[in-house]
Amino acid sequence: MMTWIATGISIFIFFLIFSLLYIILSKGLPKMSVHFLIGLPEEIDAGGGVGPFLLNSFYILILSLIMSLPIGIGTGIFLAEYAPNNTFTEFVRTSVESLASVPSIVFGLFGYVLFVEYFQIGVTIIGASVTLALLNLPVLARVTEEAITAVPKELREASFALGATKSKTILKVVLPAAMASILTGISLAACRAFGESAIILLTGGTSTSGVMWDFNPLSEGGTLPVHLWYVQSEALVEDAQEIANKSAAILVVITLLISTTIRLPLWIKEKISQLKNR
Repeated sequence: MMTWIATGISIFIFFLIFSLLYIILSKGLPKMSVHFLIGLPEEIDAGGGVGPFLLNSFYILILSLIMSLPIGIGTGIFLAEYAPNNTFTEFVRTSVESLASVPSIVFGLFGYVLFVEYFQIGVTIIGASVTLALLNLPVLARVTEEAITAVPKELREASFALGATKSKTILKVVLPAAMASILTGISLAACRAFGESAIILLTGGTSTSGVMWDFNPLSEGGTLPVHLWYVQSEALVEDAQEIANKSAAILVVITLLISTTIRLPLWIKEKISQLKNR
């Protein structure tokens, strides 16, 4: 009976998610064009694109991951393998867990005070990237620590028995065994960062430099989620609703692609291992 109840609940949730995706994609994808993806936005006339906003979304995401991945994963490895079990370590773990649950708007306010008011560089791409990295750090650290802790101790003991050092054991045994969970955490952090709007609104602004291929980190850093909010609330263009529908469809598709791309190497490795076992 519990199996049937759980199955029914799963089917119902899947139906809701599939219906939501179908509604979003059916409204936006049929009207999609290359000009919309790489064209410049229009303030008054219809037919503008979202090119600079889409570029900023990827640019800020990549910069934030470059800053957050080494520190977050390194922190998780240290807490799981090297940190002693004492009061200070527990305090650090509690702090990391607390930061992971802080609303993004709080990080946005912190980034605004730091970059806009203190350093007085204005709303920029680099400010948004650093603030997004701070948002992802506790999530990455916690996921990495949990993934490494879940690796069976027997694997470590077998590696030590063969003469491997602790660092070699972590790199060659522990991390590969925990890679699936770590990649899942990276995927969640990347998708969350790509769709983030509160932080970008406060630290990156609502606009861009107006140039399609502008990689200046001090340029204004409006992203596609912020542009979606803007056209739905304040835009004056005639086709604001159409732009919003297409922007929402792009966000859904790219989020799915990011999640799939990050997990793809792991899936390929599993398929190769299954073929070898046969």
